[in-house]
Amino acid sequence: MEYCREIETYLCRKNDGHLIRVVGPSFDLVAGWAARGIPLKVAFSGIDRYFERYYRKGPRRRPVRIDFCDADVLDVFDDWRRALGLVADGSPASPEEAAARPSQSLPSHLERVVTRLTSARATGKLDASFDALIDRAAAELDAAKRSKGGVRGDARQALLERLRALDTELLRTARASLDEHTNSELSREADDELTSYRGRMAPDAFVRARDAAFDRLLRERCGLPVVDFGAL
Repeated sequence: MEYCREIETYLCRKNDGHLIRVVGPSFDLVAGWAARGIPLKVAFSGIDRYFERYYRKGPRRRPVRIDFCDADVLDVFDDWRRALGLVADGSPASPEEAAARPSQSLPSHLERVVTRLTSARATGKLDASFDALIDRAAAELDAAKRSKGGVRGDARQALLERLRALDTELLRTARASLDEHTNSELSREADDELTSYRGRMAPDAFVRARDAAFDRLLRERCGLPVVDFGAL
């Protein structure tokens, strides 16, 4: 099974060339990922997440088996489906499912947004065309910090709408900055991620999911955070 071979090869690289075979129960586990429609890139991200946590514990004592990565792969898959508005069977998420998101404070969200945008600009992922948008995000953070007792009521709703508009503008600016090659590359990746879902989704739902997949890949490429607080 090609999917399992790709996972085995990736796991070998992460284990510094030490081969851990994906056979027996491990093969069944990975085959289950494929059956659930977990894209390879999503599975790789889950494996990366496990290894990052493993390295933080200190020097490694033995190679990592794929079974250890299962929980992280499933967590990343859940994040991916939420970002694309999908549920387990590949159908669009209901408003209730889409709203089931981890709670976090608005100021802490804005703090992370400004930090990630500033970092992306400093490392060259974003050019000068984003400077005004970064300044707007920083201004919203400053205003939220100055508000005693937090931003509430109509003021909070107005802030959420501004953040939604800022998120849309960030993506629009990022798309405009892409050259033709990069745009085609991201489009192919978005199609590849959704290959196993195409046959089980209505055409309009698939188009929406593909657009969301492209935007997610674009955020990764440019280092863009999700600014829209309601989309987390």
